[in-house]
Amino acid sequence: MRVAIIGGTGHIGSFLTPRLVEAGHAVICISRGLKHPYLPHPAWQSIERVEMDRAAEEEAGRFGERIASLDADVVIDLTCYLLQSAEQLVEALRGNIGHLLHCGTIWVHGPSVEVPTTEAEPRTAFGDYGERKVAIEAYLLREARRSALPVTILHPGHLVGPGWAPVNPAGNFNPKVFSTLLQGRPLQLPNIGMETLHHVHADDVAQCFQRAIERRSLAVGESFHVLSPAAVTLRGYAERVAAWFGHTAQLECIPWEEWRRGATARDAAVTWDHIAHSPNCSIAKARTLLGYEPRYTSLQAVREAVDWLIEQGIVHAAAL
Repeated sequence: MRVAIIGGTGHIGSFLTPRLVEAGHAVICISRGLKHPYLPHPAWQSIERVEMDRAAEEEAGRFGERIASLDADVVIDLTCYLLQSAEQLVEALRGNIGHLLHCGTIWVHGPSVEVPTTEAEPRTAFGDYGERKVAIEAYLLREARRSALPVTILHPGHLVGPGWAPVNPAGNFNPKVFSTLLQGRPLQLPNIGMETLHHVHADDVAQCFQRAIERRSLAVGESFHVLSPAAVTLRGYAERVAAWFGHTAQLECIPWEEWRRGATARDAAVTWDHIAHSPNCSIAKARTLLGYEPRYTSLQAVREAVDWLIEQGIVHAAAL
């Protein structure tokens, strides 16, 4: 099939594009510039590249039309963050697309009631990003019911892969947290360290998109969680990271307000967003209907990313 990937060189697209090429699809990679993908692969030599600034094209009212003009059987949208963006794309593709796949987020869920959280739980998102993604999901599923729009929505967790810093045991993206643990130095965690994070390797997300295409009849009109098999607690995560280099984690759990005062404003805001959500989501639906089976646990995915950070000199396993 002819598959167009919007955001084909990003975190997920870097792994998804080669997968689809290897599966025999003709892939069109749409990106804002000639960005290097996170995963080098011979498949990049055999794809069609299209440069497109989504924001500018949407403002001109022609983004959807430009995507429709590519005449793809399948469109995978990895960069949609606004309801009006989804509406413009759907109106242009309506009646002319075999399958539209949208990348959502587990941030459509707010605080958990029962864990692991399933896709059937009411949407209780908070914060601008989660609320916008809920609105997009509701619109797409309504169109699936009302006009038979062939859409599938995948909700990934915290994306991990070699090439960027993953969410760390303090709930933010500061790579110094990993250096602290790998050097055996004390680390402060907010509250009691029992809040949860739920990572997923970008290649496992790519796997699920591929399986949704292959099992279209079961995927259309549905939303799926895409995560590792299990969430991790902040405390347990920190202990495992320290153990990679033979250390016992020296952890001090302190009240949130005290912890926040010792962090940068940016780190504190990101940590609060993660611990306030404390995601712990089920992947049973994707396993059952799509045959999704993650290759990585949360910690295996993070270890690969941390090894890359060490190779780049961003994380230091030995004190400088």
